[in-house]
Amino acid sequence: MPVTLWLTADTAWEEAMTKFSRRHVLAGAASLVAMPNVTRAQDAWPSREIRAICGFPPGSGADIFVRYYAKKFQDVIGKTVIVENKPGAFGNISTEYVARSRPDGYTLFIAPGSSYLAASPSLFKKLSFDPVNDFEHVTTLAKNTFILAVAGDGPFKTVPLLVAHLKEQGDKANYGSLANTGLIASELFKAHFGLNTVEVKYKELAGALNDLANKNLAFIHVDPTSGAAHFKSGRLIPLATASAERFAAFSEIPSAKEAGIANSDLIGWWSVHMPKGTPQLMLAKLESSFNQIAASDETKEFLMKFGGDPFPGNSKMLKELLIKDTKLWADYVKLAKIEPLA
Repeated sequence: MPVTLWLTADTAWEEAMTKFSRRHVLAGAASLVAMPNVTRAQDAWPSREIRAICGFPPGSGADIFVRYYAKKFQDVIGKTVIVENKPGAFGNISTEYVARSRPDGYTLFIAPGSSYLAASPSLFKKLSFDPVNDFEHVTTLAKNTFILAVAGDGPFKTVPLLVAHLKEQGDKANYGSLANTGLIASELFKAHFGLNTVEVKYKELAGALNDLANKNLAFIHVDPTSGAAHFKSGRLIPLATASAERFAAFSEIPSAKEAGIANSDLIGWWSVHMPKGTPQLMLAKLESSFNQIAASDETKEFLMKFGGDPFPGNSKMLKELLIKDTKLWADYVKLAKIEPLA
């Protein structure tokens, strides 16, 4: 920040500059003394165990996901990585914890960045953290998407057949929603074709599946992990993903773009973040390590179980993606008429 000195005499100017120079010389000397210590700390990192914060309860599918990446990171760096579960408040507890942690390189956040960071400003009226500016954004890890599905024994085997039926039924037809992302995927689908299909909320997939089988629902958008077994058994027929491009994990399912749902490119992504101010050398090591993990064949096989694809990146790409998706989620929430939580 520029320093402005308002003076009325040459002597005052000289005295002020003398004090200014002495103060900055002393501060500069102190920083020179501290620099080797900072550099040594970065070079030696990590010298002790690292905590990986998980926003989900132990034993959940997301917890298994976090523990996989934490273990692989531990193998790469040769130091213990301990997973700490801090569930609650739709992820805000864990996210705030990381934002308030010391930026010393020993608090790691492996999280669904699309929902914990990008979506939060639109889903909550007030946040105790700034999703963009309170973190160092390291890299992306993996991505998935929701899938448009209909009853396996129903007559709608393609998107055009389903759309024709829904247009004929108007607001007499219903669809099921299980999560905000699935709701938004369905509303994008409706918006593109000008449909009036009515939402019915469900807390669990089982209820929606029963109503699909009984012809009380026309379709649902289901997450790939929950839907995989039902696709395999034939109880559900997947018509299209909610993403513009196909996923390797479900290579047989057409993308939204291929199915004619031109306005839909909805993906969820996992990413790595650190508290703001974490030294750059540490961030560079983290980025390199996690991209090495993301590119491995073992990780590809692991993600197939979750219906996801590897999504390696870098800090610049991740921050740009976060900013872009934060703006998109504001539009999504308006489209789906989701009331933000207090």
